[in-house]
Amino acid sequence: MPILIENPRWEARIRRRRQITGADRYDETWDGVYIVSPLPDDEHQRLIASLATVLTLLVSFPGLGEVRPGVNVSDRVRGWKDNYRIPDVAVRLNDGRARILKKHWVGGPDFAVEVISKGDRSRKKLDFYASLGSREVLIVDRDPWSLELYSLRGDQLIPSGVGRVGTPEALASTVLPLTFRLVAGEPKPQIEVVHNPDGRSWRV
Repeated sequence: MPILIENPRWEARIRRRRQITGADRYDETWDGVYIVSPLPDDEHQRLIASLATVLTLLVSFPGLGEVRPGVNVSDRVRGWKDNYRIPDVAVRLNDGRARILKKHWVGGPDFAVEVISKGDRSRKKLDFYASLGSREVLIVDRDPWSLELYSLRGDQLIPSGVGRVGTPEALASTVLPLTFRLVAGEPKPQIEVVHNPDGRSWRV
């Protein structure tokens, strides 16, 4: 249940307490509204770490760009804390639009991943990412399990494919030389990532 706090003293106290304890790690500000996001569970964090590791191996290590397991992404250089989002994984290619500053990126990542947790607003971030020129966003839903790939068309991120366990065709990125497919696994489905140029694959 959302809570609106209009008492400035209480607002400042709550934000300060979250900063001190580190609980604000995943908090965001949407057009001046402070959003307290649910803390990711262990599976959420595992998926972030695994996908970031694969992307780091394929993008960062060869010198093709930068990969971050979470980064502040804003539409402004100054006053960025008034409007920013934090994708679970962000990729900026060397020719990408995003500018990497000390505390945040200005402009959208070329490729982003959002892992959905109960009660979060991952899909509602798509318009913001599109406004920053993000070229692709992969959404990992876990209730029920599915993969959703969104591609930038004009000024909108449009669905370009949905994958579920048993879907024969993988989702092919147009930004990275990768495909993503949801495969059966124990105790839960796994994401199969295939590097098209050499056929290397990982299941995360």
